[in-house]
Amino acid sequence: MKTVEYTIKDALGIHARPAGLLVKEAGKFASKIMIASPKKEVDAKRIMGVMGLGVKCGDTVKLTIEGADEETAAAAMQAFLESNL
Repeated sequence: MKTVEYTIKDALGIHARPAGLLVKEAGKFASKIMIASPKKEVDAKRIMGVMGLGVKCGDTVKLTIEGADEETAAAAMQAFLESNL
């Protein structure tokens, strides 16, 4: 199991466009990817769950990645967060 922690820098937090991109990126991997905000944890492959987190600028999210391609998935998700959020 791999974990990735990231503090959101986007002024709008995780709103519709980046949430959609995050779900699309997570969907590329066979591993189970969960994303947790300070309040709750949801499946990173489900758009409504990700948008329902209500993550704002300055919040820290934690991704938990578990599965056959977890190494690749963790690196890709870290890169995605840094370049988009």
